Amino acid sequence: MTQAQEAILLVGGKGTRLRPLTVNTPKPMVPAAGVPFLTHQLARARAAGVEHIVLATSYLAEVFEPYFGDGSSLGLHLEYVTEVEPLGTGGAIRNVASRLRSGPDDPVLVFNGDILTGLDIRALVGTHRSSGAEVSLHLSRVEDPRAFGLVPTDATGRVTAFLEKPQTPEEIVTDQINAGAYVFRRSVIDRIPTGRPVSVERETFPELLSSGAHLQGMVDSTYWLDLGTPQAFVRGSADLVLGRAPSPAVPGRCGDRLVLPTARVAADAKLTGGTVVGEGATVGEGARISGSTLLDGAVVEAGAVITDSLVGAGARVGARTVLTDTVVGDGAVIGADNELRDGVRVWCDAHLPAGAIRFSSDQ
Repeated sequence: MTQAQEAILLVGGKGTRLRPLTVNTPKPMVPAAGVPFLTHQLARARAAGVEHIVLATSYLAEVFEPYFGDGSSLGLHLEYVTEVEPLGTGGAIRNVASRLRSGPDDPVLVFNGDILTGLDIRALVGTHRSSGAEVSLHLSRVEDPRAFGLVPTDATGRVTAFLEKPQTPEEIVTDQINAGAYVFRRSVIDRIPTGRPVSVERETFPELLSSGAHLQGMVDSTYWLDLGTPQAFVRGSADLVLGRAPSPAVPGRCGDRLVLPTARVAADAKLTGGTVVGEGATVGEGARISGSTLLDGAVVEAGAVITDSLVGAGARVGARTVLTDTVVGDGAVIGADNELRDGVRVWCDAHLPAGAIRFSSDQ
């Protein structure tokens, strides 16, 4: 049997690197391809045979359950456990252990709530069962591993070390990184210390390894993206719409654009590159939008040009304004004839007057 019946989803992070997207919304609930990002993870787990998922929540914990309820609309049984004090990844996993129904030797999937991936979940569970490991890890290969923890393995896939973010060329002994999805033997979860913060990456996994436990790595080099920054989040949403990142939860056919039912788009506006137009949003005449997300109720006025950017819920972008690689917070107003680019973040409810910021002459 290559499926696990239950999973833990770690969705407690504050999403500080994503602000202002996460000022009003926890990171897993920010919309990607028209639905909260978490919906894609839940749907993929369900498609792999998972039936029971416990969500480990913390920041803005109160918004998850009103949206997803008991999970029956997704064919799942969902439960919610809220941390009072931040416990780290290992502490969060241990904190929800009492809700698991698995026996001591059963596999329990654990997912980080900010990873968009095409991982073959059944294959990871299959690897876990066939290798007899205590913990199995999804490993991904990246061109520049300096920002990640490295996980070298031997010829059989057994993990040999955990190396924190390498700094020198000599330290880069592999291009395999911890991709944030695991299968735990249930009994290993029960041994994580309670009542204090624990990091699986820095404490649990290295300690298991040094005690001689079997940790197995499975390299799966399908689509993988850490949605930690606004630019990555915007790209992940576009890749879901374009079909580059697989998800059964995209509300519509894959293609160049996803326009939700109550949105209004002018006939001569151009939407390309996996652009999403949210419920009740408006796109004016002659606007050109590529690879971008407009959240619910956003307004883009005539002739605006938006590329690789996100416009928050209820925000307004004025006529002829140009946004490139920009995030506009919920409710903000960007006046006409502005030019914003290069990772600029406009905070929620901010107001920029017409022609206030430019990178080029106004002639």
